[in-house]
Amino acid sequence: MPSVLSHTGIMLGVFLIVWSGLTAAFGLYLQSRCSRYLDRGTSSFFALSQITYPNAAVIFDLAIAVKCFGVGVSYMIIIGDLMPGVVLGFNGRAMEIPYLVDRQFWVTAFMLFIIPLAFLRRLDSLKYTSLVALVSIGYLIVLVIYHFSVDPHADPRNIRVIEWGGAIETLTTLPVVVFAYTCHQNMFSIINEINDSSPSSLIRVVGSSIGSAACIYTLVSITGYLTFGNDVVGNIISMYPTGVASTIGKAAIVVLVLFSIPLQVHPCRASLDAVLKWRPNRAQANPTGRPGSPLLTAAGAARGDHGGGAPMSDTRFAIITTVILILSYITALSVTSLARVLAFVGSTGSTSISFILPGLFYYKISDPDSIHHQRLMKEDDDIEDSGASETEDNRTLAQSNASIQSGASTASTQNTWRWRKKWRWDMEHIEHGLLRRMSVALAIYGMIVMAVCLILNIFFVAAH
Repeated sequence: MPSVLSHTGIMLGVFLIVWSGLTAAFGLYLQSRCSRYLDRGTSSFFALSQITYPNAAVIFDLAIAVKCFGVGVSYMIIIGDLMPGVVLGFNGRAMEIPYLVDRQFWVTAFMLFIIPLAFLRRLDSLKYTSLVALVSIGYLIVLVIYHFSVDPHADPRNIRVIEWGGAIETLTTLPVVVFAYTCHQNMFSIINEINDSSPSSLIRVVGSSIGSAACIYTLVSITGYLTFGNDVVGNIISMYPTGVASTIGKAAIVVLVLFSIPLQVHPCRASLDAVLKWRPNRAQANPTGRPGSPLLTAAGAARGDHGGGAPMSDTRFAIITTVILILSYITALSVTSLARVLAFVGSTGSTSISFILPGLFYYKISDPDSIHHQRLMKEDDDIEDSGASETEDNRTLAQSNASIQSGASTASTQNTWRWRKKWRWDMEHIEHGLLRRMSVALAIYGMIVMAVCLILNIFFVAAH
């Protein structure tokens, strides 16, 4: 993030960080809205694509699998790049033992830690490792702020506040910011496993996660950039003097990405399982998507460990997980350019999952003429009417008892209730129409970001 500000300037950089957080949060919100059209515990990209774009279901899940696979590989590359420096920081004589400063050795060694975590079925099982990763993030934040407070700051002439490095430099850094908020591949798993899946609860989850991330990114980017100015590099920890604090910081990054890899294996495995189970005739079995139709049954059968429905068999689960880990390991040993991996993953996979898919899915499934939307609205109305009728019956009984004595009428109360119901329906109709237009805008925005960033990064990586 400090490196992003060196290309964009402080004002524009902070705006991009906040803007990317808002768009990512909106994508997560659309996913939570889409989940309402599916049975509790069955939400997944595959299930949604089966009732919205059935012929493209395999493409969507394949894109998710590739994105998660690329992120996992990039994390393994980071481990291989940082561990030799961590070892040398703690023991300068480690250079005498060649394999301790060999990146391939460390990729192999840490794979032994990743394997048992990758074989956990539920995302909830990773909550303790995620807590350790959060502690690592906290240490990195403290380290950056500490050096900002005690180290001399960069020359003001070497700091961009309003001015920027140009359109090309700014756009080539945009995938990094988009990538930083991409957690959408795990959103449906969270919806399936969370105890309270009400809209208000999911909004709090999205708001707290994206909001805290945006605050952290803004704080670290500004303090880190003011410390080194335009000379800052991508990994700011590598710029601090070699010592115990900076070495622990590098180790904290290793711990952070180590425990983040299983979070990528989880959706990658589920998406690959859906791809392998997809059949064209299933997608065309019942285009209406009515409850109990072959279409939804096929979707449920292919959910795997997305949550709900029939889970993957132990054999299938083990084979797919093993294949993912082996391919990740081979790729991490073969590819050493982290910038190249992040450039393409951020430009393609992150934009697809964060913007394009949530926008397209919600626009399609929330069509007022679709059977899915009409069924959901009827269920909501039935729930509200039952609650309102019960309340109205109580009021009518009470007023009937009172009317025996006073002769008062309940017609006014009934008319007020009907007016409130119509007003609520009109407001929901307006909100629904606005939300559908915004979902289209998000999908178009994602397509533009993908096209521009992919083209620029192809030329940027080729030039370097």
